[in-house]
Amino acid sequence: MAFGIMMLSACKEKKQSDDIITTKYVPKQLQDPIGMPADNQSQAVEWEGATYQVSVSRVAADSLPMVKDEAGQKYKDNRITVSVNRKDGSSLFKRTFTKSAFAQYVDEVFRKNGILASIRFDEVDDGKLEFSVVVALPDAVDDVFIPLEMTVDRNGIINIREDDDMDMLDYVEAEDEGV
Repeated sequence: MAFGIMMLSACKEKKQSDDIITTKYVPKQLQDPIGMPADNQSQAVEWEGATYQVSVSRVAADSLPMVKDEAGQKYKDNRITVSVNRKDGSSLFKRTFTKSAFAQYVDEVFRKNGILASIRFDEVDDGKLEFSVVVALPDAVDDVFIPLEMTVDRNGIINIREDDDMDMLDYVEAEDEGV
């Protein structure tokens, strides 16, 4: 008798469910326009035998055209001011940049949907101040961007080119630290 009971339990089928369990799609709620936080960087730089104060200041600008991501979320573009002051405080160079200053160096996608995300002082190279410039898609600043290099000479002449040598990891780490 014990053998018959074991046999019955071994032949019993498990009931299978054809139900598929998934999460319900909830569309992303659009927020008010999003802007990057204001940022101010300043450092003393030895250049051509003198000390200069190089400052870079970023603010999200309501007055610039906003961009949208594929979901329709609006983002504010930035104005970034680069200043180079002599030791006595007098100005050698001061200019405020927007994305339009770099339009010829980026493709149509970045001209239409990108923002001027960052300008960062890098080094003095070949007698010029060298800056890294980043134009990025606002919803993917750390992942989808165009790196540019901008130099400023002693006469305030600016030269811009694509930056094939930019260390992507340094940029991502600097942005994560609020640089």
